[in-house]
Amino acid sequence: MTILAQAANASPSMDSDSFASVDALVEGLASVGYIASRRIATALYMSVHLQKPILVEGVAGVGKTELALSTATLLGLPLIRMQCYEGLDESKALYEWKYGKQLLYTQILKDRMGAELADAAGMDEAMERLHGMGDMFFSEPFLEPRPLMKALREDDGCVLLIDEIDKSDEAFEAFLLEVLSAYQASVPELGVIKAKTPPIVFLTSNNVRDLGDALKRRCLHLHIPLPEASLERRIVASRVPNIEERLTHQLVGFVHALREMDLRKSPSISETVDWARALILMHADSLDAAMVRDTLNVILKYEQDIQMVEPQVSELLRTAQTTP
Repeated sequence: MTILAQAANASPSMDSDSFASVDALVEGLASVGYIASRRIATALYMSVHLQKPILVEGVAGVGKTELALSTATLLGLPLIRMQCYEGLDESKALYEWKYGKQLLYTQILKDRMGAELADAAGMDEAMERLHGMGDMFFSEPFLEPRPLMKALREDDGCVLLIDEIDKSDEAFEAFLLEVLSAYQASVPELGVIKAKTPPIVFLTSNNVRDLGDALKRRCLHLHIPLPEASLERRIVASRVPNIEERLTHQLVGFVHALREMDLRKSPSISETVDWARALILMHADSLDAAMVRDTLNVILKYEQDIQMVEPQVSELLRTAQTTP
């Protein structure tokens, strides 16, 4: 039984019909506001049915994280998100012990130790009792689960988002391998914790560094490129439903013209959507040079890029008119 079937049986709210085929998945994602290409939908379809994590790569702002969020919404599953960063380790990702509670227990133990050991027949019996008390320190009541353990313990399944895995180090990659291959984690004090229903796992990467072969072998790979103009217009229309078609065509054409320039940071999809919302806020129904110059800071994040583009705004607007 696949994870989809397991979760569907456990959760009546899950829209399993959306995963009946790739075409159904494209429509399902669109219903929750994510306009997916067939390539994206195919990769997600295979990931869920084959119970394999999916590694989603691409430049920032192309919809990698949003794909995980939309999948959770579509399936009616909880989303558990772990943001990666340099120095992330097991205690922040899997579990740690509640040290304050352990300290309080130590004080209680100290106060009662004399009474507990007073009738011990000898040193061996006293030590045995002490050993039993010590085991309590590393038991379930003192455990603080972190994102990975929470995901493994979701009986009805969940969507686990391991965001920006490329910002973590190689040691953390190695730690993840057990979770990604067997949907389980080993806790020395408690043993192996295995998922009843394997989570749907997304790992995202902005290609800050190369990821190891061992991690890539455990995942399906999906690269999300910047979209063609026609797909980007559909995305804008979905995210900003009150925008005029003419304005959508103009702003997407302008953004695509910008992407042909040698900028420090080209606009991503998220910035195109932000710009559309800003233009609506400014009551714009079409693009002109003055409006573009006033709002360039929404789509360009570096002053040197803005200074490069400003003298060419009129020419770029003419180019935008010819975008198919």
